[in-house]
Amino acid sequence: MLPVVAMLLAAVTARAQDGSNAYSFLEIPTSSHVMALGGGGIALIDDDVALAQENPALIGAETDRQVALGYMRWFGSANFASVRFGNSAGERAGWAAGIRYLGYGDMTYTDADGTPGGTFSASDVVAEGTYSHDFTDRLRGGINLKMAYSHYEQYSAFAMGVDLGLSYYDDEKRLSLAVVMANAGGQLKRFNETHDRLPFDLKLGYMQGLGSTPFSLAITATHLTKWKLPYMSYNSQETEAAPEEKHGFASDLFRHLIFGLQYAPSERFYAAIGYNYKTRTDMASYSRSFLSGWSAGIGLNVKAFRIGVAYAQPHRGGTSLMLNVAMNIGELL
Repeated sequence: MLPVVAMLLAAVTARAQDGSNAYSFLEIPTSSHVMALGGGGIALIDDDVALAQENPALIGAETDRQVALGYMRWFGSANFASVRFGNSAGERAGWAAGIRYLGYGDMTYTDADGTPGGTFSASDVVAEGTYSHDFTDRLRGGINLKMAYSHYEQYSAFAMGVDLGLSYYDDEKRLSLAVVMANAGGQLKRFNETHDRLPFDLKLGYMQGLGSTPFSLAITATHLTKWKLPYMSYNSQETEAAPEEKHGFASDLFRHLIFGLQYAPSERFYAAIGYNYKTRTDMASYSRSFLSGWSAGIGLNVKAFRIGVAYAQPHRGGTSLMLNVAMNIGELL
């Protein structure tokens, strides 16, 4: 097996063996608004069809004839792109369809002696469809069906999954609550003899406006199917030091939680910051930076157009910059 491909597949297999999964790219947000809030946006109320990925109950008739485009520079030469179209289905329902693409760039493969033998590409593609329906004026439910295809050199895999979501929103109290069951499904075609799992997750979301101020607090609880979330960390500055597994009550608690703070003085502008302790501790190595776990972003809504940008630096050696552009076709015509 080619060395570089072998490392990719070994990582996939290792994640499956340690109780994790091989489809973590399904958890990468397509919304810069969500990314700015630390990746916890299942209770975010906004007329943005890109939110369908976070919670299928966040779209509806208000996203009628809306197109959202997204691009993210993700760690080195990796590029992430998405497109999604939303439309109403009557006065109390909506649907959306979209495609996500994650390309890791060209990689060089070598033989067993280390001699280069050319290049190959690695990529993941997700196609999905969403439907939501208003049960009451405050409660909405939604479902998102997704198909994921991965291709790494000559190896490929295919999986299908579904997301189910509920959203409760009280406009007078500026209170939003949400629950999402994400990535329920399985692999239909394997890379090899190992069966890899989708990143099944149960999430709870809370977002509350702070009094009469333009600020809102967002808290998202993730990975609720298991309590212990240990991570590996180094205890010294010696490069030869072996990592140590760490976990405890406080650590496990905060690795489940994502915090966000938003400033939105009007419907036309927002600025947000987020903190994800799990991201920070996952990067608990020599190259973790002060910004690891933090994210920030802004958004502007002008007439039929909206634009958003978000920035994060999970690791000193890699930053993520996401740009979203959305337009309401109905208002342009």
